[in-house]
Amino acid sequence: MSLDKILAISGKPGLYELKAQTRSGFVAESLIDGKRITVGLRNNVSLLSEIAIYTLKEEVPLREVFGKIKEKEDGGQTSISHKESKVKLEEYFFEVLPDYDEDKVYPGDIKKIIQWYNLLHSKGLTDFEAETSEEADNAGETTQEEENRAAAADE
Repeated sequence: MSLDKILAISGKPGLYELKAQTRSGFVAESLIDGKRITVGLRNNVSLLSEIAIYTLKEEVPLREVFGKIKEKEDGGQTSISHKESKVKLEEYFFEVLPDYDEDKVYPGDIKKIIQWYNLLHSKGLTDFEAETSEEADNAGETTQEEENRAAAADE
């Protein structure tokens, strides 16, 4: 599963997996306890694949930040808890992303990133690479081939 189906819902702890769309919103399943909830269109929801972190030069996608944490930790959980002091969190994040913008990235943001990384890691969701356009094209071709076969079978 990619970060395209993982959601952060304002006011709700943890992360959620998008399960289905409804007329008035969508159904999401908590990665923490597996409970399903219905989320209305009024809720503030963010896809992890759309979140970026400010640096002094550019915005770095969250998937790249997660990749750098994974690289630093040799694929394991973080060596620091999200409950550490502000100074320790900032020192850790500076090791991961040395040019992050300290004026725009708050300690609460760092805390969330570390917490999210550890939650995704505990669920085995550690492939943070973006789907390449070639993979997306191949997926589209497969769907087109299936549609062609289905059309031929109907005739």
